[in-house]
Amino acid sequence: MTALLEAVDVGKTFGGGLFDKKKTVALQTASLEIHGDRPSITAIAGESGSGKTTLARLLLGITRPSSGQILYKGQDLQALGGNEWKVFRREVQAVFQDPFAVYNPFYAVDHVLTSPISKFFPQASKTEAQQMIEDALRAVGLRSEETLGRYPHQLSGGQRQRIMVARALLLKPRIIIADEPVSMVDASLRATILESLLNVHKQFGISLIYITHDLTTAYQLCENILIMYKGNVVEAGDVDRVIKEPRHPYTQLLVDSIPQANPKVRWGQLDFRTPSSNGKGPIKNGCSFADRCPRVMAVCRQQVPPTFRIHERQAAACFLYDNTQVVEPSDVIAAG
Repeated sequence: MTALLEAVDVGKTFGGGLFDKKKTVALQTASLEIHGDRPSITAIAGESGSGKTTLARLLLGITRPSSGQILYKGQDLQALGGNEWKVFRREVQAVFQDPFAVYNPFYAVDHVLTSPISKFFPQASKTEAQQMIEDALRAVGLRSEETLGRYPHQLSGGQRQRIMVARALLLKPRIIIADEPVSMVDASLRATILESLLNVHKQFGISLIYITHDLTTAYQLCENILIMYKGNVVEAGDVDRVIKEPRHPYTQLLVDSIPQANPKVRWGQLDFRTPSSNGKGPIKNGCSFADRCPRVMAVCRQQVPPTFRIHERQAAACFLYDNTQVVEPSDVIAAG
């Protein structure tokens, strides 16, 4: 069955042109499949600079891949015609990190809700448009009488972000890509925003791709997870297995770094090196995590590890498991 949205070995390198000869590899390679017949919630997690936002921008069609393809309903995004592109832009929506920067401070917040309706549903009457807005706001726990007519600075960060979820919902999308949607709001508001996203998924059957550095919220919200490091997917699978039984050394580091509420329990106890602290410098041809890994082997410095299947619903790109089947991370996610 053709995937609804698919990344096929995509990579992205910036620079290297006439005026900018220095190349920066933001994404080495990544594959992902989102199927339309079973709405899912997939996390893409990793530290800053791991390539997760670059992958999100590729999936949204905002950035062109340097290698590989982004396919929507089996068609390359770069080959979509005008009407097909418009359908894609309506059916794949984004919720970005900063709930204030996306607003124009000179307009009431109504503007971000009325604009997409006029663009994608020009036939809707004023009454129909108003009803669509009220329904979308209600779906994310907001009241139109307490929201519409106000300016961005008159609303809380949580309210602004939920309006952006409502904006995405207005267009009846198949997929919402949420890039760090709770990283810039108070901790007390995070649960409200995440609950809004979860309700949208359950009520309307919309798939979510949740970009985050926070494994705690990824575990609470998602079914599947991709762990990224230096532009590569290093572990993938069922979120419960990956968080509770991490197999890649980098995932183990991330899980070990999660603070716990118990002051008697310390975190960050695993013996990991800082980059290049082993005195041999960064790895150019091997595993990207080799210069930090306490279990590094000679092969790790010589070859890039493929992804090995550890379990039906878990795989890791690590030579510790080279006696198992080689798979694509997207196959492990798609098996759910």
